[in-house]
Amino acid sequence: MTVQLEGRLASRGDTPLGDRCGIDRTMQLIGNRTAMLLLREAFHGATRFDSLHKRVGVTEAVAAQRLKELVAAGVLAKEPYREPGQRTRHAYVLTEAGHALLPVVTALLEWGGRYAPSPYGPTPLAHAGCGEPVHTELRCEAGHAVPEEELVLGTPLEG
Repeated sequence: MTVQLEGRLASRGDTPLGDRCGIDRTMQLIGNRTAMLLLREAFHGATRFDSLHKRVGVTEAVAAQRLKELVAAGVLAKEPYREPGQRTRHAYVLTEAGHALLPVVTALLEWGGRYAPSPYGPTPLAHAGCGEPVHTELRCEAGHAVPEEELVLGTPLEG
């Protein structure tokens, strides 16, 4: 079962899509392990540089570079804060674009629990309101669940 292609996309042959593809553009902005783990921690409520780099387990230099890239991509924003007697520092908070990545992050978590299992077991996602498990899925605007074989990708190629 595969995604159905329509229009110019179906007839492109072996022509690479490059930056015409949303996946390619997204991966250019946030597509490395450290960036995704920083986003995970931002979703877990970490906002301060020290917490972010320690929780992800990377050097300060690597964390600083990835955070700079995520801010430039508009996924995180820097907000100044100052503790009494200390210099001004910046917290990293999710933007609207960052919050929109939650289904991506949860899908990766769910996939990893199923296909790259941990000896500690999967990390369950649950609805705080009722306690039932939460799963990432594709739905159309009418609310129907959309299986892979019914997904049509037909965005015309430009240029």
